[in-house]
Amino acid sequence: MIRLAHLSDLHFGGENVAAIASARDYINRGRFDLAVISGDVTRYGEHDEFSAAADWLASLEGARLVTPGNHDAPYFAVPQRLFAPFHRFEARLGPAGEQSFLTPGLAVRGLNTARGIQPRLNWSKGQIARSQVARALAWFAEVPRDSVRVVVCHHPLAEMIGGPMTARVWRGAAAAQAFAHAGVDLVLSGHIHAPFAWPYPYADGRTYAVGAGTLSVRERGVPPGFNVVEIERAAIRVAALVWTGSHFEPYRTWSLDRR
Repeated sequence: MIRLAHLSDLHFGGENVAAIASARDYINRGRFDLAVISGDVTRYGEHDEFSAAADWLASLEGARLVTPGNHDAPYFAVPQRLFAPFHRFEARLGPAGEQSFLTPGLAVRGLNTARGIQPRLNWSKGQIARSQVARALAWFAEVPRDSVRVVVCHHPLAEMIGGPMTARVWRGAAAAQAFAHAGVDLVLSGHIHAPFAWPYPYADGRTYAVGAGTLSVRERGVPPGFNVVEIERAAIRVAALVWTGSHFEPYRTWSLDRR
């Protein structure tokens, strides 16, 4: 069995201090194959926020993959947001554009769907370029055929049904369709601050969008939490855990059939 810890929207600078400390302890006890953080590591992309995030990430035992989100481009340093929006992310946390993790039985590709600026008023929404999708598909084509294939990005490529906010990812539906036809198993995301799991309506219907909640004080109707993803031969099980004030407990669970 493959076990993933899926976290998102940590928002250091506005993190839930107790929840995020307990999440670290949970992960370090959990024997996970990989910890995935799907963006919005900081609140405003400030230097001290990235420092706190880097220290917390360094305290995690085992492998991790971190993608940026829209909050990881500086909100107040306008020239940097315009010309080098993810410089601070890369200086402290690693590559912002694309990330890869490959181990026997598991292939994970991270993609940046956030942009410093966009030709629309709301820069918090997502974009995914055809070239990003093409490079991801080329990478997956080279991994062993029996690998579980996972894409990680900050913005849900298709909207969460009944969600508290939207992602409105430009070219998101086309990307979701391409990943489904390529046999990707999971697309992990955040941004919404609420957990979800559902199949894309493409190909065989067994490529699943899975969203994690937040570990910040920016709650949108769901307590702070994160996902535990367990992948077996026949099924993918997702448990959305939420913080009670003293410990994490299941909030919702899903069992998703594998192809």
